[in-house]
Amino acid sequence: MAKRIVESFIDDIDGSDAEGTTRFALDGTNYEIDLSGANREKLEKALAPFITKARAVRADRGTRGRRGGSSRAVSREKATEIRKWAKAQGLPVSERGRIASSVVEQYEAAH
Repeated sequence: MAKRIVESFIDDIDGSDAEGTTRFALDGTNYEIDLSGANREKLEKALAPFITKARAVRADRGTRGRRGGSSRAVSREKATEIRKWAKAQGLPVSERGRIASSVVEQYEAAH
């Protein structure tokens, strides 16, 4: 028996097929977003004037590999449950992609 597992990325901006995950940081917070080639180009173009004037720095060795308590990954089933709860509470939550940590924290505080 053969099995083929296909992982596909969906653009977090427009829902189209994404090429993969783009990572960036601002003010000490690391971000990642799944983007199509066109949306990645838009991001790069928007950041280009700032990047060309900025200084590259190495990651702080003391914080490398650590994660804060609030940036835990949630299972698909739990994400569905959190989205349903958030909508009932009138909180803004997307149909796909990551759920804002503030929404997850509110959900956990309520349960």
